[in-house]
This record gives sequence, C-alpha cells and structure tokens, in this order.
Amino acid sequence: MNAATTNAFQTAQQQFDQVAYQLKLDEQVREYLRWPLREFHFRIPVRMDNGQIRVFNGFRVQHNDAIGPCKGGIRFHPAETVDTVRALATWRTWKCAVADIPLGGGKGGVIVDPATLTVSEKERLCRGYIQAVWRDIGPRQDVPAPDVGTTPQMMGWMMDEYSKLAGQYTPGVITGKPVGGGGSLGRTEATGYGVVYHCAKP
Repeated sequence: MNAATTNAFQTAQQQFDQVAYQLKLDEQVREYLRWPLREFHFRIPVRMDNGQIRVFNGFRVQHNDAIGPCKGGIRFHPAETVDTVRALATWRTWKCAVADIPLGGGKGGVIVDPATLTVSEKERLCRGYIQAVWRDIGPRQDVPAPDVGTTPQMMGWMMDEYSKLAGQYTPGVITGKPVGGGGSLGRTEATGYGVVYHCAKP
C-alpha cells in the first residue's frame, strides 16, 4: 500500500484494536477510546490581497481529554485530510498516556499551501482559524501548537486573536510562540534534546 492510498486514521485504529485485544480491554472502553471525542469542521473565508474572498477548509480534532487538556499542533498543508488529523490526535493521546503526561490528544489542520500566501494572507487565515474554534480551545481545554506549515509567528497571531476574542491576554492558549510573545526558550531545540537525552541514557 503506498502513501497515496494509506488512510492514517484506519492505521491508528488497527493499531489500537491489536493492543486492545492483547490487553483484553473491555469492549465498552474500546468503543470509547477508538474514536475522537469531538471534531470541529469549519470553513474560513479570507480576503486575499487582490480583494477576492477565498474559502479554506479547516479542522480541529480533540481525541481524548480524560487525563488533561488536549494538546497538539495545527498543520497547514495542501494535502491535509481530516483522517490524518484524527490519526495524529489519536497517537498524541497514546504518547501522553504512555509517558504519564497529563495531556490528551488534539490536532488541527487547514487545507492550504502556505507557500502560496503572502504574509498578510497568512495572518488573516490564522486569525480566521481561531475565530472558528476559540470557544472550544483554551489553556484548560485544548492547547494548539505549530506543526507542518505553521510557524512561531503564526502561533503569535493565533494567540493574539484568541486573547482579543476572550477579552484578556492568554499566552497559555498556544505554545510555540516567539519568545518575545510569551514563548519558551529552547522550544525549537526541545525535540532534538529529547532524542539526545533518551539515546544517551544508560
């Protein structure tokens, strides 16, 4: 099976089914954990620099928040699909549970090639994304972050838009922001440090 025909969410569910069988997990628990708790599908109208309105499809999937707020990136990619977003949210749940991190799995996406947008168009798209989901995210609900096709600057715009809509400065709603905008030192290098630390352990 090649990448063009692989459905990531079906793969995630197959993996879950295999492990659930091995663990003899209760059937009711399996059904509860096999699917995301919540999904948001929305359309984001953006005024382009030429004055025309272009509409983008966006998603946010919250797989499970049993042990803490959902956490996961926002992807801007021309081949994005809701099933990829579902799968990544699902895998995030398992990663946090295995590592005993009190967060659940979340993931978001927009079907767009960000390289085709100007800086101002990216900003309007980022703010439009938050306008669509701001009531369903937050420091204690679901904390987005950068992922494929998104950057610290874009997270800064999203945090600013959320703060505006919520009526108060809320840096904890988004991670991966620029350091000057409430981001964390070392965030960019954190994944690499984690690999080095893990591989260096005796």
